Amino acid sequence: MHYEGNIIRPPSEAYSILLQATVGCSHNKCTFCGAYKGERFKIKTDDIIQADIEFAARHCRNQERLFLCDGDALIIPQPRLLAILEQIQKRLPWVKRVGAYANTKSIRMKTPEELKILRSHGLKIIYMGLETGDNDTLAAIHKGADADRMIQAGLKIKQAGMQLSITVLLGIAGRARSEEHARETGRVLSAIDPDYVGALSLMLIPGTPMYQDYEEGRFPLLNPAEMLRELRTMIAHTHLSNGLFHANHASNYLPIRAQLPQDREKTLALIDAALSGKVALKPEYLRAL
Repeated sequence: MHYEGNIIRPPSEAYSILLQATVGCSHNKCTFCGAYKGERFKIKTDDIIQADIEFAARHCRNQERLFLCDGDALIIPQPRLLAILEQIQKRLPWVKRVGAYANTKSIRMKTPEELKILRSHGLKIIYMGLETGDNDTLAAIHKGADADRMIQAGLKIKQAGMQLSITVLLGIAGRARSEEHARETGRVLSAIDPDYVGALSLMLIPGTPMYQDYEEGRFPLLNPAEMLRELRTMIAHTHLSNGLFHANHASNYLPIRAQLPQDREKTLALIDAALSGKVALKPEYLRAL
């Protein structure tokens, strides 16, 4: 397979075929993210993508899922993206689900009808980074969208019949807006009602603007107890009809996997037990991105 730069994929796509259709991220301005720094966003040529599909046809016959890398494959113009999905269906007929990252810009560029067509050609799950529902924090981290636009984008994906997985970041608002971040994120998640929510704990990356703010004393990094209290407030304010809220990423201090709404009280009790010292937290040296 032909890969350029850092290959980033969701944890749930660990065993998927990784087909790199784009390089980098079309936004690439978030202050906390160092995944694609120094990489200029581009869509790979059709011949390279087709060659990788042919490679997968020969060597990846046991994988039933495929993920379109990198940071925002949905931004590929509709005719080209549809052609890629058609080739996947033709050459990899055993693949049951294609996934991709998307942001509000790329979702806004697709009409509801175009999204439904993509869904009918195998694109069945979209991963979107919300990070926070707090407008002040969204602006501070240069996310490129406010909470209302995030809600509109998420609902648009859901209405197209695709599954939606949303990522949020504990600690992203610092200490001053921690409570607002947790409450507003719960509100936005409730309005969208995604199928999956993944909560990661902020880990600062050298070279990013947020890391520089931390080094110069402008951004405080929350301690484990503060992150757990933030997570507790977020879950308490998140009302999903039947969604999986998980905080079992390698960055998290306390692994959580909760089906909401039925596991809410049990999960809040687990967090309370951890805050009181009755449940051990992951040691710092085991945390990772």
